[in-house]
Amino acid sequence: MSKYETVIGLEVHCQLATKTKIFCGCPTIFGAPPNSSTCPVCLGLPGALPVLSRQAVEMGMRASLALNCEVRPQSIFARKNYFYPDLPKGYQISQYDRPLSEHGYVDIEVEGVKKRVGITRVHMEDDAGKSIHDGFKDSANYTYVDLNRSGTPLAEIVSEPDMRSSDEAFAFATEMKLLMQFAEVSACDMEKGQMRCDANVSVRLHGAEKLGDKVEIKNLNSFRFLKMAIDYEVERQIGILESGGKIVQETRLYNVDSGETVSMRSKEDAHDYRYFPEPDLLPLRISDEWLASIRNVMPELPPARRKRMLEDYGLREYDAGVLTQTREISDYYERVAATAQDPRAAANWVMGDLMALLKAENKEVSESPVSPEHLGELIALINKKEINGKQAKEIFPKMVATSDSPRTIVDRDGYKQISDTGAIEKIVDDVIAANPKQVEQYKSGKTAVIGFLVGAVMKASKGQADPAAVNELLKSKMA
Repeated sequence: MSKYETVIGLEVHCQLATKTKIFCGCPTIFGAPPNSSTCPVCLGLPGALPVLSRQAVEMGMRASLALNCEVRPQSIFARKNYFYPDLPKGYQISQYDRPLSEHGYVDIEVEGVKKRVGITRVHMEDDAGKSIHDGFKDSANYTYVDLNRSGTPLAEIVSEPDMRSSDEAFAFATEMKLLMQFAEVSACDMEKGQMRCDANVSVRLHGAEKLGDKVEIKNLNSFRFLKMAIDYEVERQIGILESGGKIVQETRLYNVDSGETVSMRSKEDAHDYRYFPEPDLLPLRISDEWLASIRNVMPELPPARRKRMLEDYGLREYDAGVLTQTREISDYYERVAATAQDPRAAANWVMGDLMALLKAENKEVSESPVSPEHLGELIALINKKEINGKQAKEIFPKMVATSDSPRTIVDRDGYKQISDTGAIEKIVDDVIAANPKQVEQYKSGKTAVIGFLVGAVMKASKGQADPAAVNELLKSKMA
């Protein structure tokens, strides 16, 4: 492996979050009955003419800006000709030599090393339908075609061959997903086919300038499979070269069950698709004013939000990364921090107790039974010394079970912390008198025993004493 260098480029197909398809008014509904969301345009019937969706173009522009691309003032749609049973027109309407945007980048980090991966282009296209293979029965193999997806708007994002490992490809795809979600371009639900990746993989000797012959691994629908497929393919290619063989340029599929890539077809070049300008669509012109209007409504993206969390909230880079895993988590955290007026404590509670709860119940943060304002209020009660940390850990499950506010639970269940020094002092005196052996051990230098004494005071106060005040009093009385 150390003898060779891996070269990886990704093509990411991202379904745009439009209400209708890109060239017709059919709705983009996941799970609709087969062939129920179709019309003459997406069925490819003779004489039906496409009409470009303005919303799809604006989604494409948002994707381009999120990827730091230069949006072209004029782009051209083209016909990409090939045959497949679920491609009713016999061609795909895509973009070729004049795409929507070009020359962008995405910054990634792997094991503490930061890297910039170039974006070659972003182009728009319509999706094909879906073939459903039903296996062998009645002495025949059956395949059904569902054209509900036909015409679904896609942004295809093509990277430069800048990645050198499957870990870098995984990081790139993950950051890409975050950017598209934060920019409100796509939900990127891979189980619903809203995002999928093709990986172009080749190997070459270290120090060589010429790229090796590449193999495309098609339709990877999870980032874990993306990483596994790349790792297998790299080993396969190195094995062929080491045995004196030659890499064949082809398209392969990843077999999840066997963990291997298998040949699908010989790899086509651009001329095989016989691209030519789409005769039924005018060139797409994007004015400076239109682009500016989209730029002005772009939300804060993950890199900017992470930077702000570091600078304004004093969080660690790790914390900022966890809290920007999704836009929903980021928004939830910021509402907690605003209520608590303690960003670091808010980060600890969200990443700890809240995420543990959601994981145990298999819920998204949007389904949290505890509102961000209630969690922020709980943290604020700790900071005001109305309750202590141990009490907060007992109150949180009650908030989950009842959806009550922490104030309601504190007042109802008697969680008020004892902060009065006089009241605590009496309990401390009783504990010291009842534990002469431990007091003598502390005075002789075994200071760790103070933990036992603090615990005794907390037990006697039913957990309501201020732990900091207990510590101070014990130390002063045993000095």
